[in-house]
Amino acid sequence: MKNINDLTKRIIAFRDARDWKQFHNPKDVALSLVLEAAEVMEHFQWKSKEEIEKYIKTNKAEIGEELADVLYWVLLMSYDLKIDVLEALENKILKNEEKYPVEKAKGKHTKYTKL
Repeated sequence: MKNINDLTKRIIAFRDARDWKQFHNPKDVALSLVLEAAEVMEHFQWKSKEEIEKYIKTNKAEIGEELADVLYWVLLMSYDLKIDVLEALENKILKNEEKYPVEKAKGKHTKYTKL
């Protein structure tokens, strides 16, 4: 299995071989990330719970491709902005654990400010 650094290097090599860095300002990369996330959502739009369960079984590869596109832009943006995305994720998890303690949040979808 590849690690995140190997994947990031491949993404950057792919981009650099095509001379696309010139187009990859933070605004446009962020827009691309959002657009790809919307393509993930499109797979589930207008479907009932039962339709979604069936759809996932037959379209897992296509959903995976869209998730991969999201990850591509996350890794590229974190590289360009010099953000260690794994460290940022670790910090965010710790922050969420404080905001949503199990004893207050378990089984609830309430925002932390209302717990």
